[in-house]
Amino acid sequence: MRKSILALVVVSAIAGVARAAEGPPPAAPPGPADCGSFHDFVATDCSLTWNGITLYGVYDVGVGWVSHGLPENGYNYEGESLINRNGNHSQFLVAPNNLQQTGLGIKGKVEFLDGWYAVFNASTGINPQSGQLANMAATNTTNNGLPRSSYSETGDGARAGQPFNDEFYGGISSAYLGTLTFGRQRALGTDAMLAYDPAGGAYSFSYIGYNGTMAGGGDTEDTRWDNAMKYRLNLGPIHFGAMYKFVDGSGGCYSASATWTAATCTPEEAHNSAYGFDLGGEYAKFSADVVFQRVYQAISVLNPLLGPESLTQPYQSTVNSINTNRINGANLIGTYNTEYGIVTDNTAVMVAAKYTWDPFKFLGGYEHIWQTNPANPLGIGASAQGGYLLSGVEDKNLDSPKIVQVAWTGVKYAYDGKTDITVSYYRQWQNDFRVPSTCSPAAGFRSSCSGYLNEGSVYADHHFTKRFDAYAGVAYSNVSGGLAIAIPHGPGVPYNYNNNLAPTIGGRFAF
Repeated sequence: MRKSILALVVVSAIAGVARAAEGPPPAAPPGPADCGSFHDFVATDCSLTWNGITLYGVYDVGVGWVSHGLPENGYNYEGESLINRNGNHSQFLVAPNNLQQTGLGIKGKVEFLDGWYAVFNASTGINPQSGQLANMAATNTTNNGLPRSSYSETGDGARAGQPFNDEFYGGISSAYLGTLTFGRQRALGTDAMLAYDPAGGAYSFSYIGYNGTMAGGGDTEDTRWDNAMKYRLNLGPIHFGAMYKFVDGSGGCYSASATWTAATCTPEEAHNSAYGFDLGGEYAKFSADVVFQRVYQAISVLNPLLGPESLTQPYQSTVNSINTNRINGANLIGTYNTEYGIVTDNTAVMVAAKYTWDPFKFLGGYEHIWQTNPANPLGIGASAQGGYLLSGVEDKNLDSPKIVQVAWTGVKYAYDGKTDITVSYYRQWQNDFRVPSTCSPAAGFRSSCSGYLNEGSVYADHHFTKRFDAYAGVAYSNVSGGLAIAIPHGPGVPYNYNNNLAPTIGGRFAF
């Protein structure tokens, strides 16, 4: 894979030489002017830039109501607009980050040779309702040992309390040869989601923004890749991207034996590399992209419901949900501040497009995700996003390959120069990957049975100034079949309710 990336750079260099003979590329559209006064900062979209280094940020918060929600959790950065397996009552709540993640960042593009630039970006998400770093992993650990009826909001995500939980990278850029960066970066699928989602990844109104299954190529923890190299190149109307994640973290301690102990398990190396490609183009008012992503040892974290962190079942496991092999004797690691994960190898192909027909913009896409049990298992003590450790691991959760499909469509209508109205629809469905298949309403469902998740939303967004806007809208989501089962253990536990209605209003200030 490293040779492939090197070859891509060489090819682009040759293309750059050819383009150089034709003269300089067209100038990029001018960005916002630098702020000259406090009035400029408040009334315009000027940038806080000094010598090519820019400070930027967003504050987005509102209030909402959900028909089937949970007590709020200060670590949760996505709100409660999407149906939750444990949601059990209606309530009003503070709704964070409805259109955009609150946070701060600093980025730079500094020329060091003629036509060559050093580039960097360091950004992090902050929860506006609590001031804490965005940390979805902690929504699980804070519920460890509690009965289901006492849970606060839980979820999974790539933001897990890291100092820079969005991006943290540096690299070089050239108008002819493209941009090459290294560090923690958004996956190619995440870039495409933000470009082709009608709601722009808005947590309160977008399923693919709230749940990173699509953007992460199968699991939301892979919406951002650590220790990753990313290459972008524009050639006229065509653009290309390639990305590779190097192995990092711990593989934990694994054993397939039914009588394993801390002394008999085998330490495992991590094999969590990943790679992806993006090819797209623009013609007039139409643009489209095709994205391929392959992720090894992808982790999907579950809340502790009936898992190893439960006070009634304080065990550690390493095999599967049907015939779980629990550790004998003392646990390898503590179970208090740890997580429970399902591990798979994922392959995803996405196609997305958009077309502008003023004052309308039509957007949509489709992704096909193929998930299998990992070729290299993870063990107890393996590390997930943010350095959190797994005290329960399922390496053989799938009886047969799991096929997940996600489709979406929507339209954004520019009512006037300051107001947009967006209508979106999202659908996820999966195959029946249980063997032998006994999925039916009469026989009962497991999470390995086929099922559907739907979400529809509509919202209006009005800009009072270039920096400040207010919005109001509503989202409705529901689940059925295997996707309405809370956890995969045994026969499974159904969602408390199979739908959620979530109206939301709020405001955003961005600079």
